[in-house]
Amino acid sequence: MASHRRPKQPSRARVTVLTTAAAAAVAISSQAANAAPSEKPSKDEVKAKVDKLYEEAEQATEKYNGAKEKQEKLQKEISTIQDNVARGQEDLNELRDSMGLAAAAQYRTGSIDSSLQLFLSSNPDDYLDKASTADQLSAQQVEQLKKVQEKQRELAQQRAEASEKLKDLASTRTELGKKKKQVQGKLAEAQKLLNTLTAAEKAALAAEEQRASRSAADRVDLGNTGSASGRAMAAFQAAQSQLGKPYVYGATGTASYDCSGLTSWAYAQAGVSIPRTSQAQASYGTHLSMSELKVGDLVIFYGDLHHVGLYAGNGQVIHAPRSGTVVRYESINNMPFQFGVRI
Repeated sequence: MASHRRPKQPSRARVTVLTTAAAAAVAISSQAANAAPSEKPSKDEVKAKVDKLYEEAEQATEKYNGAKEKQEKLQKEISTIQDNVARGQEDLNELRDSMGLAAAAQYRTGSIDSSLQLFLSSNPDDYLDKASTADQLSAQQVEQLKKVQEKQRELAQQRAEASEKLKDLASTRTELGKKKKQVQGKLAEAQKLLNTLTAAEKAALAAEEQRASRSAADRVDLGNTGSASGRAMAAFQAAQSQLGKPYVYGATGTASYDCSGLTSWAYAQAGVSIPRTSQAQASYGTHLSMSELKVGDLVIFYGDLHHVGLYAGNGQVIHAPRSGTVVRYESINNMPFQFGVRI
């Protein structure tokens, strides 16, 4: 006999939950339909974000510069060690050849002694440890063996040093690649933001920067440079000759520069070699307050010391600011001043 059960009715609680959820969905849908589209960032908001990205890119650039400088230094050191090893191996071969010639002469006369046979057939480090054998050597042979031993130890040390430096070089190259990606990522992000601006907004930003640069140049008192030292003045004049050159991260001239690339190049023209990065330049000379600055002194900015320029007098600096700009004058107050450095 077939069963005739009534279908189970949904509980009152379940109906309430479903009804509430449906109402919420309708409300959310209605709010989404009536919500105003998100407003496009203003020109000034985009500029602020872009400036922040450029600052972060410059921080990464100085770390990139440091890794690149370390890489170049290691490559030179490794090359020097390898040259020394090659020359040392030639010297060792000559010493061994001379010992071999002596053995051959003794062999031809039938007088080769057991001590020389031992040297030619085993490690000379063990040779001199055998007192009974050493007694049979002539003074000249002992001296030759000591030279061989010393040269072998020297070559072993140099090869070990080269091996460690090669490991350090591999690590530095990896770091260099990471820093380069960081810089490129920040610059790409900044460019993406700039691309959201209209042509008119981009033109307005460019005009603002040009006005600020002209205003800074007008404030530079080129006649008031008598207090600058000869080298500082020469460095400043060298930097002036590069006004208008574009900023490119990692560049040291003369087609383009980054901030520390410009200052290190400028001082090199004055016959002074200073470190490559802004952080290293910050600790290279005597620290100065803002009131103590003279034309040509280095000016260090930001708490992590990632930006540097040259003092131009009357509260202005000449520097390579950031990507998208050129070497120009700017007010010292536009960036967080830390201290000056007199080379």
